[in-house]
Amino acid sequence: MAIDVTEEVDRSDESLVGAAADIDARGAARGLLGIAAFVLLWWLASLTQAPYVLPSPFTVATTFYAEATGGGMLTALGNSILHWVPGAVVGTGLGIAAGIALGWSPLVDDISSPVVRLLRPVPPLALIGFAIAWFGINHAGAAFIIAIGAFWINFYATYGGVEGVSEDLLDVARSLGVQGDFELIRSVVVPASLPEITTGVRTGIGRCWMLVVASEIFGVPGIGRRILRASNNLQVDVVITYILVLSLMFLLVDVAFRAFQRRALAWR
Repeated sequence: MAIDVTEEVDRSDESLVGAAADIDARGAARGLLGIAAFVLLWWLASLTQAPYVLPSPFTVATTFYAEATGGGMLTALGNSILHWVPGAVVGTGLGIAAGIALGWSPLVDDISSPVVRLLRPVPPLALIGFAIAWFGINHAGAAFIIAIGAFWINFYATYGGVEGVSEDLLDVARSLGVQGDFELIRSVVVPASLPEITTGVRTGIGRCWMLVVASEIFGVPGIGRRILRASNNLQVDVVITYILVLSLMFLLVDVAFRAFQRRALAWR
């Protein structure tokens, strides 16, 4: 009896897709169960505490709705985006460029290593004085703090990726006619380092959202400033509301970047 190989392959593919869908659905159900359990524990804990210590999930939900519909949340989020975007873009771009330069050139690496080791331990918060002096109490100063955090993450991720490119791969490229540092970096080094670079970008984006609060500590308006002001007034429900906003923004950007990352690394 003749066997239709194509039909068998199609059935196999369909079974694999079905199995993957089942796994995704099962994982999503477990995730929802975990969230429900967390909210339940939060509610039970809130019953034993004063509202200004730990408000209930229902109180936070009411506050979230009021902030969202009243326009305060949109205003704070818009202000934070005005320095989050330039800070993330500038820090990421400079970090990748520096990582490529130091990872590719031993001479540049040797010259820059002492400076890198000197500056790397300095936390972004310690540079608030420079941010105020150089840029003022505005979005540019906050973007500077965010850019510092994004820079180091992307620098080390890119540096490690470039330094790890195989010499055999470079030799093959040279034998095929790829000559010059620029052409080698463009055609071989960057594509080979792309997994590490995109991982650094993704990590840096998350780090930038974490730095939003720190970047607004000296008076720049935004989500972080709203959190600090609410905490000073013991408005814990407002604090939790805007922490949730930060978490949701991080999740949204992370999911979007993961989709881009899968497309960019489809060749792997």
